Amino acid sequence: MVRVLFLGGLGRSGTTLLERLLGELPGVCPLGEVVHLWERDIAGDERCACGDHFSECGFWQAVGEKAFGGWQHVDVWRVLALRHTVERTRHIPRLASLRMSPAHRLLVEEYADWYARLYEAAAIVSGADVLVDSSKHAALAYCLRFAPSIDLRVVHMVRDSRGVAYSWTKKVSRPETDNAEEMTRYSPGRSALLWNAHNMAFSALHRCGVPVQRVRYEELLDQPETTLRELSKFIDIKPGGLSFINDGVAELGACHSAAGNPMRFTVGPVPLRRDDAWRTALPHSQRRVVSALTAPLLGAYGYRGVR
Repeated sequence: MVRVLFLGGLGRSGTTLLERLLGELPGVCPLGEVVHLWERDIAGDERCACGDHFSECGFWQAVGEKAFGGWQHVDVWRVLALRHTVERTRHIPRLASLRMSPAHRLLVEEYADWYARLYEAAAIVSGADVLVDSSKHAALAYCLRFAPSIDLRVVHMVRDSRGVAYSWTKKVSRPETDNAEEMTRYSPGRSALLWNAHNMAFSALHRCGVPVQRVRYEELLDQPETTLRELSKFIDIKPGGLSFINDGVAELGACHSAAGNPMRFTVGPVPLRRDDAWRTALPHSQRRVVSALTAPLLGAYGYRGVR
């Protein structure tokens, strides 16, 4: 079986940073947001985190050859059609149910098998013991448990909803494209509703027998070494000496993260400090709206309410 550590939660919660830190541990290979690889990379030929276009990246070309005999043999549109049919947040109750119809289960298993074949090839090419998929989508995590060859473990990444809401209002360029595109933006109210939906879904995943460990963004930045040691135990690896972290700065090497936040392109020293700009930059009225909409889960995750 191939061990996969799936990073879940709503975007802008620190999953890319966590993936990069995990990628510095011995025996761990970060793959990025594999959920987007089919359309953005195989079909769109966007840039890998190494800087090369997907079609020119030696790592991903070796993975494609090992998994499918070459990416040209992947029916991208079939994968995307399956995703549209089975991997949607609104389908999670069905994915978690024991009463799924045989026909629908076959579709879920077919969809999960595409990922399983890719993971197995990536493990062979990289020589890694653990692969990190930072796709974040809760519905995908529910689907992956239907692949018998995947040893799935999930990190549920949580960040204060006000910080997430503020981050979604920022303009962020996508350097992986050649068209000066920007990442999606959401209003604070919209991001608050998404924050609820994604986090509730991951909070319930353990009921389906999937090992889940919650990590708070704020704790990761305050105590990175402690967090990484705990996660190393969760995925059954030895963390080593964590020598790449010194005085609150992580030294990051290059990786082959296929899709995700632009931070995946960063190489070199990265200060490990919280981004708490929302405390002054998010207007008070918007902060109150987000706090009110997310209050129950904020309390459950140990955050204070409206302020």
